[in-house]
Amino acid sequence: MSSLFKIDKDYSAWLKELKDKIRSVQLKAAVAVNSELLYFYWELGADIVEKQASAKWGDGFLNKLSHDLMDEFPDMKGFSKRNLELIRQWYLFYTKASSIAKQPVAQLAQIPWGHNIAIISKSRNIEEALYYVRNTIAHGWSRSVLVHQIESGLYAREGKAINNFSATLPEPQSELAAQTLKDPYIFDFLTMTKDCNELELEKGLINHITHFLLELGAGFAYIGRQVPLTVGDREFFIDLLFYHTRLHCYVVVELKTGDFEPEHAGKLNFYIKAVDTQYKQAGDMPTIGILLCKSKDKLVAEYALSDINKPIGVSEYQLTQALPDNLKPSLPSIEELEKELSELSK
Repeated sequence: MSSLFKIDKDYSAWLKELKDKIRSVQLKAAVAVNSELLYFYWELGADIVEKQASAKWGDGFLNKLSHDLMDEFPDMKGFSKRNLELIRQWYLFYTKASSIAKQPVAQLAQIPWGHNIAIISKSRNIEEALYYVRNTIAHGWSRSVLVHQIESGLYAREGKAINNFSATLPEPQSELAAQTLKDPYIFDFLTMTKDCNELELEKGLINHITHFLLELGAGFAYIGRQVPLTVGDREFFIDLLFYHTRLHCYVVVELKTGDFEPEHAGKLNFYIKAVDTQYKQAGDMPTIGILLCKSKDKLVAEYALSDINKPIGVSEYQLTQALPDNLKPSLPSIEELEKELSELSK
């Protein structure tokens, strides 16, 4: 194929037809800017793929098309050569697999173009991409939140925690609750020493409550930490207490900096019973417990939950490890590094 662009009557006729389509889109844009534009991009992507496969216009096709469209519509963004390439890539991403029987354009058109590009550039397959499309629609994620969720691997983590929900909660509550939990939870906004204790971890999470709630997921409303429970003549304290606005239930979160042990489930079961008795109101669903531990043996966790009569999920968490205090003096500070790099650049 020649690198020069060859204009013929087929290209001229198609370009005129394309310009008419664009004018039609502009007229409708005031009503539904994003949806109309995305539907148009989908058709344009299909046209570009078909024309590149059938027409003999040369390698300069997209350059020429970009120039002609920007010349005709100077106030309309989206016709750079790079964006035309992205439109083609976007269309091919969702149509390359025969297993996707229906084109997903109706869903894709509900989120902004920038979100769409972020999703296909970071997702490994169509199923993962559509998962992020659906969640963006459901939760109204900004692009930065969407990118964070993709880069943290939410698709692979959501609904993966070991739990006994199917045995302790009615449908559809059990399925909804299972999908709410992740494994592992990624607390990469925390920098903790390897030997940090539960109280330090708890304080760190509350000091970064916005990031913590984002990682927990939609629906979690923070109530308090070290929440007191009086049972008999004794007082106990819950690490963290939340209310889930979609599940309509209290959520008790217990933190363990070590491995999961069977007795942890028993203690959390006790706390859930106390919250059900002292906090739960008419209309609230059964309280759920989440045990977050540094690591777990899957079989041990499954055994521990098998005869527990309260709904509990067990997940691991990951932290960013801080440097031990004895190593910090031997490493240069940020200021020292900046000064050294500044001197090297002179």
